Amino acid sequence: MRFRSIAVFACLTALAACGRLIPDTVTPAGPRPYYPAPTPRPPGPGPGVYVAPGAGVIDQPIDSGTLGRVQRATRTLAQCEAELVAARVTFSPTPDRVNSETCGLTEAGVLGPDMGTVARMAPSDLTMTCALAAAISVWRRQSVEPAARELLGSDVVEIDHMGVYACRPVNNQAGNRPSAHSRAAALDFSGVRLRDGRRITVSADWNDGGPEAAFLRRIRDDACKIFGTTLSPDYNALHRDHLHLEAESGRLCR
Repeated sequence: MRFRSIAVFACLTALAACGRLIPDTVTPAGPRPYYPAPTPRPPGPGPGVYVAPGAGVIDQPIDSGTLGRVQRATRTLAQCEAELVAARVTFSPTPDRVNSETCGLTEAGVLGPDMGTVARMAPSDLTMTCALAAAISVWRRQSVEPAARELLGSDVVEIDHMGVYACRPVNNQAGNRPSAHSRAAALDFSGVRLRDGRRITVSADWNDGGPEAAFLRRIRDDACKIFGTTLSPDYNALHRDHLHLEAESGRLCR
């Protein structure tokens, strides 16, 4: 019995020399409250959700029912991701995060190349909500690209924009409600580059009266059937150089 006690004492002494049996819990440095990093979502739609290739909302022509179809198709994250997979749109989910009381990411990811189209976003690899990624994909395939071929006689190879995710209030004015950009739910589109080398921009071509203006106004009108909110230079001077395309509930087209 004495021998066993000595052995147990020696074992515990050796373990103590190597450190604590139960490690300390250290509170990370940084602003409070502290939010533990969520577990990243695996890529692809959730189990049991499937959309046949070519049968999803992204491959359907624009009509008066498009907005409703897009909103239904993006009501859940799993359904939204299934729509993107079916259309061969690259979308890599990111963990939800809270940056402040009015800014953060929920059901978002990085929009990469659309393998069913030629046009690429510039800058590329944009962080946005899945719903916005789906709406942009509909707009790109069913409006921007065909309108350029019809009205400008050339393919779109690049879609230029001013960004998506920004922690700021509406119109960047203190005291206003949080912008949809603070939730990564809106894109500011500035123009396109064509295969023949031309560049069409909202700032230079919206009021020129030529085919370039007709193209921009066509894709604005189509956007109103896809996005909950679409704002153009016709809305106010703050939008003189871009189209604000917002994939949230609401109904404003100007």
